[in-house]
Amino acid sequence: MFSYLDHLECTQCGKTYSHTELQKTSLCCGKVLFARYDLPRLRRDLDRAVFAGRPDNMWRFSELLPVIQPEHVLTLGEGGTPLLEARNLAKKLGLKSLFIKEEGLNPTGTFKARGIAAAVSKAQELGVTGFTMPSAGNAAGAAATYCARAGLPVKVFMPQDAPLSNQKESVMAGSELNLVDGLIGDAGRIAVAVAEEQHLFDLSTLKEPYRAEGKKTMGLEIALQLGWKMPDAIIYPTGGGTGIIGMHKAFQELLELGWIEGRQPRFIAVQPEGCQPIVRAFQEGKETSQPWANATTLADGLRVPHPFADYLILDVIRKTGGTAIAVADSSMVDAMYEIAASEGIIACPEGAATLVGLKRLLGDGFLSPDETIVLLNTGSGYKYLDLIQVSARDAA
Repeated sequence: MFSYLDHLECTQCGKTYSHTELQKTSLCCGKVLFARYDLPRLRRDLDRAVFAGRPDNMWRFSELLPVIQPEHVLTLGEGGTPLLEARNLAKKLGLKSLFIKEEGLNPTGTFKARGIAAAVSKAQELGVTGFTMPSAGNAAGAAATYCARAGLPVKVFMPQDAPLSNQKESVMAGSELNLVDGLIGDAGRIAVAVAEEQHLFDLSTLKEPYRAEGKKTMGLEIALQLGWKMPDAIIYPTGGGTGIIGMHKAFQELLELGWIEGRQPRFIAVQPEGCQPIVRAFQEGKETSQPWANATTLADGLRVPHPFADYLILDVIRKTGGTAIAVADSSMVDAMYEIAASEGIIACPEGAATLVGLKRLLGDGFLSPDETIVLLNTGSGYKYLDLIQVSARDAA
């Protein structure tokens, strides 16, 4: 059997829904739907050792992914990214064990490829013939490429100041590009309206059940790459927060399967000072966030003023003993240089923000030097070369 998908479940009240029908958010509460698998049967049928011998991409975990028939899988080779030991940074910071999950090596250069591959594959398996996608940039590029792979049309909606690299990759892959006067929330409202009017399927973050399943594979891979162990902490640049939610779900499934043991890693959300709704809600002890006014940051993937799944992000942070912190844009750019010069990894500003957060948390004593810590670099810095300045001396 390819997938052990059993049903969908409302994350608010627990009501279940069929996975054989097209679903968006829960009809009962209007909240995120989680894909649930027949884990007891999977545990009886399969040993975790089988995964090590499979092709090194995210579909090696097909039993824990939502696509039922393998012929419906749309892949460009996403997943299977390295968990690189950051020895030079670890030595500089006095750490015993520091890793960087290098998601910039995915198709289209970011971790968005994972979620979009899962969502588009499942949607076309259920008969979808066209899509809309609101995005701050990278998700639109991923949607364009995977819809091209599927031979299906997609209309993408991005803020007017979205990175040109994302606009260009969307157009190259044949999508209809629509630039919106406003932020990601404005793009989302238009995308939903167009989807309803034109009978398209909207791929907005966590407003359908399966992008989180693709992002979940980062957690599955980290566990496998650490020898079926969990790290002590994961520092994650948080916009829509699908990665935090997905990885926590992955570790929970592995624990229920008995394939790993121990406590979940502490999840740490890093946001920019100019857009930190999760940080504010966490510090105020709130269960949900309020929209962040006048959101600004050069890290486009983090410019999400009001994450739809804020209640899930905050719950994961709190139940794992994590935290949420905000960092300055200028420090992200400095960290891009530092990560590249120390480890040879060309990180995006979102990913570099995790190093800024790590330093602060070490200084505060929240993290200790003997812990195993993973930084998530969510994309390639090659998409942000406009942030890097070259002086005459450097070019000489």
